[in-house]
Amino acid sequence: MASGTTSPDNLSKVFKAYDVRGTVPDQLDEDLARATGAAYVEVLGVDALVIGYDMRPSSPALAGAFADGATAAGADVTMIGLASTDQLYFASGHLRLPGAMFTASHNPAQYNGIKMCRALAQPVGMESGLAEIRDRVAARGAADVAIGRRARTGSVGQDDVLQAYAAHLLTLAPVEGRRIKVVVDAGNGMAGHTAPAVFERLADRVEMVPMYFELDGTFPNHEANPIEPENLVDLQKRVLAEKADIGLAFDGDADRCFLVDERGALVSPSTLTALIAARELRKEPGATIIHNLITSRAVPEIVEELGGKPVRTRVGHSFIKGTMAQTDAVFGGEHSGHFYFRDFWRADSGMLAALHAMAALAESGGLLSDLLKEYDRYPLSGEINSTVEDQAAVLEAIEQIYTRDGVSVDKLDGLSVSHADWAFNVRASNTEPLLRLNVEGKDESTMTRVRDELLATIRGGK
Repeated sequence: MASGTTSPDNLSKVFKAYDVRGTVPDQLDEDLARATGAAYVEVLGVDALVIGYDMRPSSPALAGAFADGATAAGADVTMIGLASTDQLYFASGHLRLPGAMFTASHNPAQYNGIKMCRALAQPVGMESGLAEIRDRVAARGAADVAIGRRARTGSVGQDDVLQAYAAHLLTLAPVEGRRIKVVVDAGNGMAGHTAPAVFERLADRVEMVPMYFELDGTFPNHEANPIEPENLVDLQKRVLAEKADIGLAFDGDADRCFLVDERGALVSPSTLTALIAARELRKEPGATIIHNLITSRAVPEIVEELGGKPVRTRVGHSFIKGTMAQTDAVFGGEHSGHFYFRDFWRADSGMLAALHAMAALAESGGLLSDLLKEYDRYPLSGEINSTVEDQAAVLEAIEQIYTRDGVSVDKLDGLSVSHADWAFNVRASNTEPLLRLNVEGKDESTMTRVRDELLATIRGGK
């Protein structure tokens, strides 16, 4: 009978749409990690796997417990030690093994989590095995891992893939041209582990100024969540002080990257999506590019102008990766700073996105702000969260207000409304009583007007 962290009540909280995530040790502990490791092997029919973990104090022990459960169920484990999430994806592709990554990404220090994938970095989500893993853990409980023990116990080995990871990324986005100066804010996360391996190979072309490279899962300087502008203030100041050409900010597990230009201005992930799309379309004319429904309308416009095929998806990596596989898309981008590459097993990599930005800048010979002007067409509000208890009623009210001539409405993911002069999306959070709003307009005043109108409705309960 399952109890504690392996009880059905707790499992319903920590097994999310795409991963396992919760506070340590009350929601996620070694018992749950061990039971999940055994269930993962059994449900997915895994004979061998690779495991990595981030810099959080709880990560090594949780990863070790997961390995114990996996080997008890008969699978051989390769431990790659400290890793970014995209380094784990590289290992999964390079070694052709399924994998598990222990990280809570940008969440505060008391959290941890498990991101699981099949071989070649194929995602495991609720609809592709995660629900079955959860149910098996609930049925068995932490004390009964041995029930799943096969005829043999698996082995545990070690492998260091960091240098192979760095070399592979640079084959996909080589940085050539003028020498550039780059400030990198790792936020005390895993970019402090991967960036030195990548940038030491660029020493003759790139001068790197490191910020917060010390691996520290307590995040002593700022949260490792660059989607929040307050976490980019230190980077903006440093870029100006160093007279750098570009600034890079990574989240805790380094699968996301945000840019700051030479003026200290924040660069929208939609703008970076359009830039990388243009680079990929030069390599493969006519290719398909994926963008989620919250990216700027500039992205599909630019893709079409360059002869590519834009395809719109829901928010979330499983939708992006699934659509990429169906369409053989070469690249996909999200408003949240996730960038997906066909040549990287359709997985997301913040470091590869950063290399594309640096390569484009070095080739251009000019300023980053000038390089990005053609890709930055419309003012964006960024994502604005509001606490709303009756989300359905507010969404219905917004739809009634904005359904009129000259406006198109769709419900692919929340409520998307588009007009010739503006567009917005409002969608409910899957885990919290929040509505998430993103607005863009033909100019700043239009965007501000529509944003404020919508917030009055959302927060006024009308």
